[in-house]
Amino acid sequence: MNAKYVVIIQCDIAHRRCSGFACTNAFYNKDEVFKDYDDNTRYISFTCGGCCGKGIASKLEHFSNKAYKKNNIRKDEVVVHLSSCMVTDNHHYDKCPHLDYIKSIVLKKGYNNIIEGSYISINAKKKREQGLYNCYGQE
Repeated sequence: MNAKYVVIIQCDIAHRRCSGFACTNAFYNKDEVFKDYDDNTRYISFTCGGCCGKGIASKLEHFSNKAYKKNNIRKDEVVVHLSSCMVTDNHHYDKCPHLDYIKSIVLKKGYNNIIEGSYISINAKKKREQGLYNCYGQE
């Protein structure tokens, strides 16, 4: 993938108990969803800013200003990953109820390269395959 920067947006609530190590490690190891990024792609992560996610607007604005001024990186050269803790049900939390709103903010800020997901553990994959995570609205 020809991205110069990857931004991982993590759930602010999940971040209270998660350092983001697994997502960062997956990025640097080029695991799964990060496998197509080259070694020159840079990485940063930050939280959504808390429910309802409105805080992401100012964080993305700050990031885009710095990335462009310091490194001449344009928004179309950035891929935004919405972390797995936001986009999937898991053992600790349900999928973010504000996901569509957060995506709309990311798009409104000019970031059109959005990917849902970052890192999912082997145990979480097994539990999903076994149907152990209950998703609301499903019978």
